[in-house]
Amino acid sequence: MLHCNIADCMLCPPRLRQAESGSMRDIIYWILCAFLTLAVAIVSLRYVTNFWLLSFVYSFQIHLGVIFVAAGLVILAVKRQIYGLVLLLASLFLTAHGFVMLREFAQDEQRTGAAPLFRLMSFNIAIDNWKYSTALADMVISSNADVVNLLEAKPLTFHLQRLFQAYPYHIGCDNGKDSCDTLVLSKRPFVMRQVATIGSLRKDRLVVSSVDFGGQAINIVSAHLSKPYYDDYQMGELDDLGKALGSISGPLVLSGDFNSSAIAPSIQGLLRDQKLKTLAPEPATWPIAAGAFGIAIDHIFARAPLRLISLKRLDDNLGSNHSGLIAEFALDEETSPAR
Repeated sequence: MLHCNIADCMLCPPRLRQAESGSMRDIIYWILCAFLTLAVAIVSLRYVTNFWLLSFVYSFQIHLGVIFVAAGLVILAVKRQIYGLVLLLASLFLTAHGFVMLREFAQDEQRTGAAPLFRLMSFNIAIDNWKYSTALADMVISSNADVVNLLEAKPLTFHLQRLFQAYPYHIGCDNGKDSCDTLVLSKRPFVMRQVATIGSLRKDRLVVSSVDFGGQAINIVSAHLSKPYYDDYQMGELDDLGKALGSISGPLVLSGDFNSSAIAPSIQGLLRDQKLKTLAPEPATWPIAAGAFGIAIDHIFARAPLRLISLKRLDDNLGSNHSGLIAEFALDEETSPAR
């Protein structure tokens, strides 16, 4: 059999050149298929098990699905075979189901004529963000928010008195910067207030309060969860958070840094059990560099009869690695409890 070196390729018979080209195409095809099969299988594990090490991967299902679809198209461009088509269809399913899951926790169609009852801001300002501390304090004061939920609030230590003048009622940061993690500010008095620990990794990252808005008590809960790939700590935190929310009756808002998307299986379980809703699509809050193409790991949820009537990302992250959120709420008159 005639064998041709690369240098002698032009002297090879056409059929042999085509055979060698086809062989190389097959190798590339199956290598790409192997990598995409592994990637699709890893993301698809969410339908089998909620393994904590992959929880953060599950938050990016839509983004990864889009990448998988592009890879599937490349594979089919290399060679049109049935297995490549199967991978493309599986990638399309992962992407489409990601969007379906986001819609699961969207509020029903907004009722018209509901006047805003209050405005709430939630922002993880980053614990080492001292450079922007003055600008952050200025932004909070000028936000016109009735309640402000600030996480990793230590950089505001030297601006507390100014903040307390604008917000006479507060929870947190009472004993210097070492206690200044979660800071909840309010223009109206607290009917009830409690600081608690969820999980076993960090202390005092759950604040439960009730604020009086013109005779209507609104339950306001602030939570700061660990990163999902820190062993299974987040799972324990979600268990404790679910128990705390389950003991609260009446209109409720839950806000904070969850370090996970609403489509992560563990977060989905909490939202289903507690009947929490938000406005879809949620504004992306991380990573900052991705802008609107990032994911929402900071959330503001409401439980009926309370409903969100607006949910926006703050214009400037002011040195934080998260974007802040601001939302307006109203009560459904026909389902609102007696005041």
